Amino acid sequence: MFTLEQARQFIAVAEELHFGRAAERLAMTQPPLSRQIQKLERSVGVILLERDSRKVTLTAAGRAFLVEARRLVVAAERAPAAARRIASGRAGEIRIGFTAATGFSLLGPLLAEIASALPEIDVALEEQVSGEQVRALQRGDLELGLARPPFDTARFESWLLFSEQLVLAVPSGHPLSQVDRTLRAADLSQVPLIMHHPIQARYFYDLVIRQLPVAHENVVHTVGQILTMVSLVAAGHGLAFVPGSARLLGIEGVEYLGLADLAPEPVELHAIWNRDARDPALLRVLEVLRAPA
Repeated sequence: MFTLEQARQFIAVAEELHFGRAAERLAMTQPPLSRQIQKLERSVGVILLERDSRKVTLTAAGRAFLVEARRLVVAAERAPAAARRIASGRAGEIRIGFTAATGFSLLGPLLAEIASALPEIDVALEEQVSGEQVRALQRGDLELGLARPPFDTARFESWLLFSEQLVLAVPSGHPLSQVDRTLRAADLSQVPLIMHHPIQARYFYDLVIRQLPVAHENVVHTVGQILTMVSLVAAGHGLAFVPGSARLLGIEGVEYLGLADLAPEPVELHAIWNRDARDPALLRVLEVLRAPA
């Protein structure tokens, strides 16, 4: 096997096409340079240079080897700096899980913030519900989750990214949108409801039933995604409780109403990660997330 130094020496000879000039460039004498090139050729198993008393030329094999030798030397020169960047968290990859609702609210600005502060960190995204993110973090398949509570605080550290209001999505022009006061739960006693799936969207399901007396007979559809709920509302299939950021979906034919019986900003989104995490890229990303706005 040839050495990196031999590759550098070959590049100098191949570029100069003169052993004397190459030796001067490498700050060495010509005889040891000639011996190193001969060792390199024996290691590679082919003649790389044709030389006589007047000139030096590259063989076809030498031209091909020159291309790869340059790549090898460049990679070797970059490797220490790359290792230092990764060790310091300035470079690397971080795998982030996110919920569908996060995708149309927080995710875009968050990625832009990370890209601006840490341009050499690559972000790989996985769309998963909160429970799937927790399991992926436990397996080591994710470094960071953007998830809803609850989660095991003994195993995971977290940072509240933002909280928002739960609102009632109704078709445009619905009678409830014409009521000249803040709506109350009693106003929903006779209306068809599109509810969150108790397993696929457990966080929102629990949030609603803890605060409102939802009558089972009023539920006409049960779905797992906010986008689906709002689309069904726009189509006139019922009303739905959604996070205020659902407005950002831009679906026409829907109005969003407040309810007096709902707690202010009860919808929370947290960044969560394993307490024993030591990945430098993750730690730098967390610094960005927790920096004052």
